[in-house]
Amino acid sequence: MLMPKKDRTAIYEYLFTEGVMVAEKNFFPVNHPKVNVPNLYVIKALQSLNSRGYVTERFAWQHYYWYLTNEGIQYLREYLHLPPEIVPSTLKKPTKPEARKKPDTQAKPTDEAAPSDREQYRRAPESDKKGEAGAGSYEFKGGFGRGRRPAP
Repeated sequence: MLMPKKDRTAIYEYLFTEGVMVAEKNFFPVNHPKVNVPNLYVIKALQSLNSRGYVTERFAWQHYYWYLTNEGIQYLREYLHLPPEIVPSTLKKPTKPEARKKPDTQAKPTDEAAPSDREQYRRAPESDKKGEAGAGSYEFKGGFGRGRRPAP
């Protein structure tokens, strides 16, 4: 599809920096939320990259999802004239957060006078479990409104 080169480079730059791209299946002249380019241009540009094997495409819930492949990273590096040190954010390793402080491993004193609710439930006073046993009595009544009237 014919589109301005500045729009194509804007799409490719965003795709390279993020490593992934999402677009709603809406072909009307609505701009893409992340790139100030019509959504149709985004879909068609990435459809072209998909046919050349530079991205993999998934479609779910009326949204396109594209992921860069290794060949796509090389192609976009050449197209955008980027050095090999710059990589998409999906390939960057996350920085490790500061380690948490370890909790105290000393044994905490337990208070025997205040047992927890679970212990109270388990240690409930024993009750008589020998209740009325047996099959019980069954009582059958005729169906309501079916067949003949019952005898008076």
